[in-house]
Amino acid sequence: MEVEPKPLIARIVAFFEVLLCSDYPTQLAVGATLAAFGVRPMTAGGALSLHYVVALSLIDTAMLLALIVLFLRAHGERVSDVLLGARPALREVEIGLPLTLGALVLAVAVVALVRIAVPSLHNLPKNPLQDLIHGPRDFLLFGVVVVVAGGVREEIQRAFILHRFEVWLGGPVVGLVISSVAFGLGHRLQGNDVAVATGALGLYWGWIYLRRRSCVAPMVSHAGFNLVELLQFLLAGR
Repeated sequence: MEVEPKPLIARIVAFFEVLLCSDYPTQLAVGATLAAFGVRPMTAGGALSLHYVVALSLIDTAMLLALIVLFLRAHGERVSDVLLGARPALREVEIGLPLTLGALVLAVAVVALVRIAVPSLHNLPKNPLQDLIHGPRDFLLFGVVVVVAGGVREEIQRAFILHRFEVWLGGPVVGLVISSVAFGLGHRLQGNDVAVATGALGLYWGWIYLRRRSCVAPMVSHAGFNLVELLQFLLAGR
């Protein structure tokens, strides 16, 4: 049975929806707005500003989620069908917790392998986000960011993009590869070796979504991974 080709205009619309929800346009818009109000990414001492990171991340999260809901409803799609599927959310939370360990093992293994095979990719002595954490208050504030803007936003974003690729743009495997590469490149601020590991994590969480058709388990795993990494930053700064 042949699959009917999708209309060109529909695929173009889907492409622009993915582009708008890729995080780059919204972050540029939010960053420009914050700059207009005098909120700068760097402190007077030349360090990355925690308040800027928090504001950028949370505002961008709100914009991105609003766009995803808008685009899904514009196509007559149910948000819950795309993001949650038919699986009980509580069961997905239970599955997501041990998947956090899998993400940690994967990240450590990839970073170690990259540093052995291509040591030039280890271009930063430490993750610059580590300098944002100077105590429990910073940990709690940034913890909200890594859970909401990391675990929640990025997995909803990933589910939406994979769904668009599956229906309109060449299939889920193509979407998984492209979105994972983009996910890794978006984390180059933390070092090239970390960007490679982040791309691998994108493949991991994207594969989980495609298998389960719910973003809850990868969301829990992603948030848990981020919190463990953040705790490591706090302990390393003491």
